Amino acid sequence: MVMARKRKEKEKDILDQILDTIDFKGLTQDEVAGQNGLIKQLTGKILQRALEAEMTEHLGYEKNSNEGDNNGNSRNGHTEKTVLLENQETTIEVPRDRNSTFEPIIVPKHQKRLPLFNDQIISMYSFGMSDRDIKAHLEKIYNVEVSPDLISRVTNAVLEEVREWQNRPLEKSYAIIYLDALRVRSREDGKSCNKSVYIALGVNFEGQKEVLGLWIANNEGAKFWMGVLNEIKNRGVQDILIACMDGLTGFPDAVHSVYPETRVQLCIVHMIRNSVKFVSYKDLKKVCADLKAVYSANTEVSAKDALEEFGKTWNDRYPTIYLSWENHWNDLCEFFKYSPEIRRTKGSRLFIQLTQLNRLITSFGK
Repeated sequence: MVMARKRKEKEKDILDQILDTIDFKGLTQDEVAGQNGLIKQLTGKILQRALEAEMTEHLGYEKNSNEGDNNGNSRNGHTEKTVLLENQETTIEVPRDRNSTFEPIIVPKHQKRLPLFNDQIISMYSFGMSDRDIKAHLEKIYNVEVSPDLISRVTNAVLEEVREWQNRPLEKSYAIIYLDALRVRSREDGKSCNKSVYIALGVNFEGQKEVLGLWIANNEGAKFWMGVLNEIKNRGVQDILIACMDGLTGFPDAVHSVYPETRVQLCIVHMIRNSVKFVSYKDLKKVCADLKAVYSANTEVSAKDALEEFGKTWNDRYPTIYLSWENHWNDLCEFFKYSPEIRRTKGSRLFIQLTQLNRLITSFGK
């Protein structure tokens, strides 16, 4: 930690020394951050130096060094290139080699937009802006002219990668697959609306998690889930040991219609959340404690006994809770066959496992 801190301080000192050589007194905002300002010039020079360093690494010797004599390749001038940055454009000279084998990484061949610029276009596209709206915004805010065709190429390239990912082959079998749908806000035809994002999260037999796919629909339904499961099967998944899901009507039947031998485990978190939805605040702690006696029991028999005790205590006030657990019992009791560690993984952590995905997807949908 001490060495890392000293290294950071040293790097900061070098930057300070560079900045100390610049006289900032009297500089206007335009001279610092304008179209031909200091920031733009520094950015161009930094990129230029980085490209020259890449060429040196590629050739294996410094510029003007005798080590390059008769080595089979050498520098061959420069090509002028204008690149689009996050909020402006700058002109650089890309070095060439005689064998044309130099492939720069900082500013790749045939690429005039650095990643941050592409990210801005994709971000605006995700907000529902049209290609021409994005073009007008870039010209107004950043004074950078781009064509609608360029914007289409950027967004289409991303969509093509998404399609490849969504259609990639999957493993033959998974130990657990979590199935859930998230409600997110999105934009369609310039209007804000709610959509359901269907998520399938697989866990293989080595314990590694993998998002199998994302699907978007207007609402969540068992029929759509059946289509999702058929697509997963067509992509190579022949066997699922356990499918974890919420209590959506017809959901277990949809799973068994595609994977007849798969065991179903309803998410305990969803069951508890739905059970206490209409419980008064003064009864909430006691109801939750009595439900915990059910799902934390050591065996299915003792869990069933705890559920009966729950019914005797609360059926007069909240009869729907007992009925819900009783009606779903065959899809709730699967996890009693396994150790407490596995129970926590598949019985009660569906909601927890998908929380980070929920936050990520929601942030893109806003």
